[in-house]
Amino acid sequence: MDRFTRNYSVILGVIVLIVLALILYENPEVSELNNLLEQNSEVAGYPYEFKVLRLQNGIAIMSTPRSSEFPVYRALGIIFPNLANRAQDDPDVMQAQQEMARVQKRATAIVMESGKVTSIQWELDKNWLSQHGVQMN
Repeated sequence: MDRFTRNYSVILGVIVLIVLALILYENPEVSELNNLLEQNSEVAGYPYEFKVLRLQNGIAIMSTPRSSEFPVYRALGIIFPNLANRAQDDPDVMQAQQEMARVQKRATAIVMESGKVTSIQWELDKNWLSQHGVQMN
């Protein structure tokens, strides 16, 4: 291997490692908060994984499958396929919505009780939606 090829390969390898490190890196405080969520059987047992995405100046940005962009009854249809084609006011859909709200509220309480967070912002989990075939603009 000539000198140029060797140097090029080394530089390319370093760049790939740096990119991988940036992609895989998770802030230790975020990891700690997500571990707290995973340790709670109620939150961890729910079919959707509520998690802290990032922490900014005491604000925890957390994932959610619902928002004004994506209504809760549609998210519930993904989480619970037996609810997929039911009306918003169907009793089972309403019960599932209350359960999701209860679990999301518990996730909020766990993160707030950590002492590292002053408030929570919810962010629509577009990646999760995309994995389930939902196209968002």
